[in-house]
Amino acid sequence: MTQVHPSAIIEPGAILDESVSVGPYAVIGPHVSIGAGSRVGSHTVIEGHTVIGRDNTIAAFCAIGGAPQDMKYAGEPTRLEIGDRNVIREYCTLNTGTVQDAGVTRVGSDNWIMAYVHIAHDCQLGDRLILANNVTLAGHVELGDWVFLGGLTGVHQFVKVGAHAMTSAHTYLSQDLPPYVTCAGAPGSPHGINSEGLRRRGFSPEAIATIRQAYRHLYRRGLSLEEARAAIEALSEETAEHSALVAPLLQFLQASTRGIVR
Repeated sequence: MTQVHPSAIIEPGAILDESVSVGPYAVIGPHVSIGAGSRVGSHTVIEGHTVIGRDNTIAAFCAIGGAPQDMKYAGEPTRLEIGDRNVIREYCTLNTGTVQDAGVTRVGSDNWIMAYVHIAHDCQLGDRLILANNVTLAGHVELGDWVFLGGLTGVHQFVKVGAHAMTSAHTYLSQDLPPYVTCAGAPGSPHGINSEGLRRRGFSPEAIATIRQAYRHLYRRGLSLEEARAAIEALSEETAEHSALVAPLLQFLQASTRGIVR
């Protein structure tokens, strides 16, 4: 049977797998679904139209699935979707989406979300992220896979952060941060590539050298953005391996609407 503390409130309509555990004084609303093996800590509130996958750990005092902090919100049944095997630590807040966007906030799988993180309406998060304490994501932010955001990083609404990118503590992002790039400061500025993270994920020295070369085209040669794109495209044409490595960077540059950190 589902392991629910007697003081917890599970409202009629909520769907919990029989292996879910719910701690003291937690509240789970009528439109919530929680998958097998997930654990909900004490005093946590999960509400809204929220779907949570398997084997997630949600610590105490979190507010999951609350209404978006958007003055245009008029009670529409927007959603929050959380994948599998995420760790969400104390006092985190994750809001549902808005009808002005896709209507859903999404968090992928295998993410490590530390205390006091805020994930606002319509954010789209990938897999294997690390969000350190007090990271704050405004509405409509997109984070690619393997992103690491240092403590107290603030991200402006509609900003995109590419896969394998990283920020230091106290960084403020008001423009898009390309894949592989490390960033620090307020406003954020580029500080090389996330070479240590890439090594830990199995990227070869040759692959890291190719990414570093693309970074130099983008940031170190004094090229305009169009010139840098052309140079990176030429790099991608050298070998199939180069193409696979820099293709995400080229696609990101093409799709950026706010301009990139530069």
